[in-house]
This record gives sequence, structure tokens and C-alpha cells, in this order.
Amino acid sequence: MQSESPQTGSSRRFLNRTKPPHIATLILLTGLSALGMNVFLPSLPNMAKYFQADYHLVQLSVALYLGVNAALQILIGPLSDKMGRRPVILWGVALFLLATLGCLYAPTIEIFLGFRMCQAVVAVCMVLSRAAVRDMFSQNQAASMLGYVTMGTAVVPMVGPAIGGALDEAFGWTANFWLLFGLGALTFALTWFDFGETAYKSGKTLVAQFREYPELLRSPRFWGYALAAGFSAGSFFAYLGGAPFVGSVVYSMPPGELGLFFSAPALGYFAGNFLSGRYSMRFGINRMVMWGCVINCAGILLSFAMVSFGPETPLSFFGFMVLTGLGNGMAMPNATAGILSVRPHLAATASGLGGAIMLGVGAALSALAGWLLTPQTGAFPLLYLMMVTAALGVVAIYVVIRRERHLGL
Repeated sequence: MQSESPQTGSSRRFLNRTKPPHIATLILLTGLSALGMNVFLPSLPNMAKYFQADYHLVQLSVALYLGVNAALQILIGPLSDKMGRRPVILWGVALFLLATLGCLYAPTIEIFLGFRMCQAVVAVCMVLSRAAVRDMFSQNQAASMLGYVTMGTAVVPMVGPAIGGALDEAFGWTANFWLLFGLGALTFALTWFDFGETAYKSGKTLVAQFREYPELLRSPRFWGYALAAGFSAGSFFAYLGGAPFVGSVVYSMPPGELGLFFSAPALGYFAGNFLSGRYSMRFGINRMVMWGCVINCAGILLSFAMVSFGPETPLSFFGFMVLTGLGNGMAMPNATAGILSVRPHLAATASGLGGAIMLGVGAALSALAGWLLTPQTGAFPLLYLMMVTAALGVVAIYVVIRRERHLGL
């Protein structure tokens, strides 16, 4: 398809399923995937009481979701290359709606966790909205567009936990999952009426699709971008797994207040996405990823310094997480554009595999963060974990840049 700006012809395309999707549809798709991940996090302590379960068991609802999400992303790319983006998204959202109902009516924590893992099918929204962008735009244009599209993963986390905490206090934890069900139904309708197919069906069998994975796995550039994205985002996923415990147990914050403080990284992520949309074409994706990874590290170090040497308050822990979000908002769209551009003919496969690597790292770090934290340790194990993963992100993109300079690319 021919490249075009996000504004060109947008009114003509909107709610026309014979044309490529409107940017608003792509933003909503990424937003639903992000909301399913974190809207209920301020409710974890109350959910533990409701199910009469240990907090660390309930907290697995984050790690298990991420783990299944990662596994599904390996399948989503080849499946959509064979069947097309549109039908896979529609089936995925429909199954997400059924899984959400299962979470709402689960009688035990074990059954809840089972349906929670099924909710991870909403990964199709994130993977294929990114692949659709790469279908329609060139590498640097895709990086710029991904900066706008992934604002769905910034705006939603920015307001999601705050809304989730308020809903919990007013109506109980189930209100968060009714919100997910309603927005999922809206997303299904908008996709049905607006998402025109963006990819030509490959005509290959799934076995043939999977045989193309080695072409990506043998690429040092793919691994460089994937690990830069994985480790940079890994610090944020560790935060997802550990920050609810820090806020509720270490700082004794109620769900509503925790939801507001928890949203701090999303403020920065939104700004980072805007900078990516504005400057990726000017400076190139490698510089944007490097700057983003460095800013991510700086935010965590400043938070660690404040908790170590200043008054230990919620503000000292959560405040500098805005910079962590800013760094991720710059690094993630550009690293994703790099992943998708290593082999453009395998865009959906690369999107799924890159996402699987990122979320696999995230699932492990989220579970590890929840396991390390106790009331006695405070926030320090989480901050140590975040610092290490953020530093590894800097190393990964440095290797990519150095290799390209060596090859004269």
C-alpha cells in the first residue's frame, strides 16, 4: 500500500471496512490491550480478600497474563499472515469478551486465574495494529506512526489505574472487569465497521509460516531491537508486578490514591510517544531508542536515590517513574519499527515474535518482582531489578548502533 500521512483521507476511510483502518481504530485496539493489563491492579489487595487467597497468588494474574500473551504472539503473526489481519482481530476480541465474563463469575481464585490467562488473547489487538502500520508505511514513517498509535498504550494506562481504583472503592473490584467488557464490545464493533484488510494473504500453510522464523532469529539486528525493547519494557513490567505491593503494603495507600500514583509512568510514556511521532523521521530510530533507554535508566536511578537518601514517601518512589515512562515512550515505538523492518515481508511474524520476547521477559520480571518484595524489604528489590533491566536495554541498542557503524550501514 502507498504511504500516507495519518491525516490524509482519514474522514474518507473512517467506518469504511473496504479501506485501511483509521488511526483512531488502531489507537483503540492498542488501548484495549493495555487496559486489560493494568486497570485492575489497584484492586489486587481487595481481590485477595474476596477470594480469601494470598496476595502473591492473586498477583500472578499479571505474570500469567503476560506469559500467555507472549506465547500467543508467536502464533498471531503467522496466523494473520495466512488469514489476514481483520478476521484474527475480530476472533480475538470476541474470545476476550467471553474470557472477561469468566473472570467476573469465577467462584475461586484458581478459576479466575484460568480465565485471566484466556483474556490474554487480546494480544491480537496490539500485535496486528502494529503490523497494520508497517503494512501501510515505510520504516521511518512507521516509527512516527507507531508513536501516535501506541499512545493508546499511554493514555489508557495513564487513566486506567486511577479509574480502576475509583471503581473499586465505589462498586468493588468486579467493576473493572465490566469496564473491560464494555470497551471490548465497543472495540469489536469499531473493528467490524472500520478495519479494512491491510495485508495480502500469504497463501502459505502455518507450517510454512513457522519455517520463516529462523530467517528472523538469525538476524543480529532483529535480536538487538527485540532485546532493547524487551529490557527497556522489562523495567516497566517489573514495576507492574511490584508497584501495587509497594503502594498498598509498604506505603499503606488506599486503591484510589494508589491508582493515581501508579499512573505516573504513563504520563511520561504519553510524552515519549509524542516525541517519537514528532522526531523519529528527523533523528532516526536508533538514536531515539538509545535516548529512550538512557532516560529510562536515569528515572530509576533518581527514584532509587530519593528512596535511599531522601524521605521515603510515595512521591519519592513514584515521582521519578515519569522519566521511566518517558524513556519507554521514546524507545518502544522505534525499537518496534526496527523489529518490523528487519524483514518487511515478515512484518506480522516479526511483530508477534518481538512481542513474545518482550512479554516473556516482562512476565518473568513481573513474577520475580512480586516474589522478592516483602513489607521488610520496602521498594529496594523492585528498584534493583528495574535498574538492571534498564541498563541491559542500553547495552542492546548500543550493540546495534556499533554493528551498523562497523558495517557502514
